[in-house]
Amino acid sequence: MKTILVTGGAGFLGSHLCDRLLERGDDVLCLDNFVTGRKANIKHLLEHPRFELIRHDVVRPVFVEADQIYNLACPASPEAYQWNPIKTIKTSTVGTVNVLGLAKRCQARILHASTSEVYGDPEVHPQTEDYWGHVNPLGPRSCYDEGKRVAESLCMNYHLAHGVEVRIIRIFNTYGPRMDPKDGRVISNFIMQALRGDPLTVYGDGSQTRSFCYVDDLIEGMMRMMDQDEEIGPVNLGNPGEYSMLELTEHVLAITGSKSEIIHKELPADDPQKRCPDITKAKQVLDNWEPEYPLKDGLQKTVEYYRSVVAEMDG
Repeated sequence: MKTILVTGGAGFLGSHLCDRLLERGDDVLCLDNFVTGRKANIKHLLEHPRFELIRHDVVRPVFVEADQIYNLACPASPEAYQWNPIKTIKTSTVGTVNVLGLAKRCQARILHASTSEVYGDPEVHPQTEDYWGHVNPLGPRSCYDEGKRVAESLCMNYHLAHGVEVRIIRIFNTYGPRMDPKDGRVISNFIMQALRGDPLTVYGDGSQTRSFCYVDDLIEGMMRMMDQDEEIGPVNLGNPGEYSMLELTEHVLAITGSKSEIIHKELPADDPQKRCPDITKAKQVLDNWEPEYPLKDGLQKTVEYYRSVVAEMDG
């Protein structure tokens, strides 16, 4: 049994991770400033004897004791991270320094949740971990992209200079229950629009592709990465199944039974045309890990969740 700190623990991914760690028998410290994390995500854990909620911002130093640290604190959807870009980049830089400092003091192993956004609008496809990316350092997404790139560098330098045990993962598009219905990501947008009978908003011509990993598959890969002793990373975690935005609309309309029409809007600046993980390394170092949920099965579970959200919102 370990004491495990999860920064961003009330967020979409963090709350699912807290569930899994408690199921396994660990003590969980969930730290969140609730800028994008939501109390509803962890409400069912508040009375759990091995769960502790700490309202705190990682931009300020963190003083707890832990055996392992999962560093998930950072807004992850473009709408959320562009809302306060300075805060976003401070979370990835100053926040990561604070969490790495804690790991150094506690001699804790730390897993840092990086992102496929470090590859930018990639010129290599699918993306392998040795690709250095194609990122606009001054663009509207740079607060997130460059913040995460600096955070990876900080992890490696703390490892080399101080012997901190680090693990780095690069997360590709993940979806599932507890995604904020208003966070502006494509799956939550499409499902909410379909359930309400609103037009589905496709940016550009809809030919741009993404790879969608169901949350349970991602959390499994994340925990395996933390608990193996060989690989520092970075390691891509995502589903290599690749879908265009128009293909995704077809799946969402079929599962929801919606008659919503599709409208097109202008593509946002620096929006990547393609995004797909090469997960060869993950399979090798994480005991043959690969996603198990096909898109239609994961979407079915996500739609069920959003039906209950819509019913509650429309009360």
